[in-house]
Amino acid sequence: MKDYEKLLLANKAWAAEMNEANPNFFDNLAKAQTPKFLWIGCSDSRVPANQITGTEPGEIFVHRNVANMVVHTDLNMLSVLQYAVEVLKVEHIMVVGHYGCGGVKASLQQNHLGLINKWLRNIKEVYQMHKEEIDITDDLDERASRLVEFNIQEQVKNLMKTSIIQKAWQTEHRPMLHGWVYGMDKGEISEIIRLDHTHEIEPIFKYTFD
Repeated sequence: MKDYEKLLLANKAWAAEMNEANPNFFDNLAKAQTPKFLWIGCSDSRVPANQITGTEPGEIFVHRNVANMVVHTDLNMLSVLQYAVEVLKVEHIMVVGHYGCGGVKASLQQNHLGLINKWLRNIKEVYQMHKEEIDITDDLDERASRLVEFNIQEQVKNLMKTSIIQKAWQTEHRPMLHGWVYGMDKGEISEIIRLDHTHEIEPIFKYTFD
């Protein structure tokens, strides 16, 4: 049996198990989704949103990219954000990074990696902002862990700078923004930062709405 065939077989077993536990599960799931959470996470295969939070399909709306970035020119991410906030009316958005992130570690080095250089440039900008605090150690793994945390903070702030979030904050006082970091050594999530509609936005990034 080929590897991909094992995935299809496992899917059938999972579907049968879910049907046995709740015969209406898939009928209800097919009708609509009403998640309270948007998860902006890393593409790393070791950090699956549902499994590490113990949630079921339909509970978390998910967007993933290399190093959990919120880039103001990323139309994919912005489309997901707008749909989650304006249509699904999510109450919380979590930017979730993780220690041991390959994208973050690569951003601390000068290796030419091809197309991904353009993406990692965004993380290098975060490194430049916090270089003094990160470079207090020569240990690459420790520096990478610090950059993981600073990157999460800055991506949450990038969410706050979008007109999508600012409009929702002004009109509906939601969603709350969270920055989380996942430690694969223990499987636990810790909160790094939390912002809500009461947070003061720097004037240069603040929008006014009619």
